Amino acid sequence: MAELKYDRGGRLLFTEAMRKEYTILIPQMAPYHFEYFVQAFNTEGYQAELLKTTDYSLIHEGMKYAHNDICIPAMLVIGQFIDAIKKRKHDQDKVALIITQTGGGCRASNYINLLRKALKKAKLEFVPIISLNAGGLEKNPGFKVSPRLLHKLHDAMIIGDLVMTLVHQTRPYEAYAGHVDQLKVKIDKDLETYFNHKTLFSWKRSKKKMLEILKAFQKVKTIDQVKPKVGIVGEIYVKYSPLGNNHLEETLEKEGVEVVVPPLYDFFLYSFDSRAHDIKRYGGRKAERWLLKAIVWYVEIRREKIRKAIKKHGFEAAISYKKLKSLVHKVIDVGTHTGEGWLLTAEMIDLIHHGAPNIVCTQPFGCLPNHIAGKGMFKKLKSLHPESNIVAIDYDTSASRINQLNRINLMVSNAFRKLKEGK
Repeated sequence: MAELKYDRGGRLLFTEAMRKEYTILIPQMAPYHFEYFVQAFNTEGYQAELLKTTDYSLIHEGMKYAHNDICIPAMLVIGQFIDAIKKRKHDQDKVALIITQTGGGCRASNYINLLRKALKKAKLEFVPIISLNAGGLEKNPGFKVSPRLLHKLHDAMIIGDLVMTLVHQTRPYEAYAGHVDQLKVKIDKDLETYFNHKTLFSWKRSKKKMLEILKAFQKVKTIDQVKPKVGIVGEIYVKYSPLGNNHLEETLEKEGVEVVVPPLYDFFLYSFDSRAHDIKRYGGRKAERWLLKAIVWYVEIRREKIRKAIKKHGFEAAISYKKLKSLVHKVIDVGTHTGEGWLLTAEMIDLIHHGAPNIVCTQPFGCLPNHIAGKGMFKKLKSLHPESNIVAIDYDTSASRINQLNRINLMVSNAFRKLKEGK
């Protein structure tokens, strides 16, 4: 067992020796993306493992060790981590946990401290926790994001967004049930070796793989049918995680609709752009601001090539980040960026503009950023777009699944009614 080392504040560090011996457990947040993130980590000398448990009872495991007033994403992540460690009876002393930390005003910035308290309460305080963030918080000698790993994570994010988009636009119309799911399994299998390279930039390799994926989905035999489109927006965890939203995507598709979920990369660009905005408005290092702007510019160049390829192969592509940001002009200030901030409002407007006025706004109960930029914008959006059909669904430790389903079914019924009426 690696020697435990602490910093001056008493925080347990993830050391270089741990990097060689420990398995890093990663909570499942976005099923179309995190599989690829794990592969990227593993090709850079880490031993990462994705937690795939989706049983909602994990929330009770979280409630044992965390205050039940904290929002449901924290409760589920803590529950998922502790459940996974308890099941590893023989090597509990050789696992580490990794969790994202935004550093902003959202409660998500404090999840890492809540997790430490929970581990101590569960007598697992010997398990190190790694903070994954862009702000230089809580550095660990055994965990460093190299430029190559950063570019691999960038590739994983773009591929994840691409696969998610193609699955959502193809699966509701497949001629043979299960064809798209089988194709995704095959693509995931092919991608297992994709990230195993030593080059810093892999533009040609990336372009080739994206085209292969597009052509594979283009060959899926589909039926000619019109279905209402239902968008999913909200707090980032419950928006993407099947564990967090009670398998919302699956529920909606069973109701006979086409699900539309905005790209995950938009949230990260929004985070970089928000920090650059704050530096300009309130002061800070100009060099940092220009670096953040350069990152957004570089990523958008790469994404624009993918958007053109998506359209060329007959699918619908997401709009650019710049255009997405312009949608909230005169609706909400772009300085509103606690949690999902103005991005949440922009995503709802974009969905309405592109034929998906039926929207499920997912939010953890008591999430103030969502109540302002999400639920708080409903009246304004409905006055600007009377055709909008938006429902807010609260996810909480005590939320009734029946109540959630009733509200979702009512929204879906309205979507089908409007489609029948030609609206």
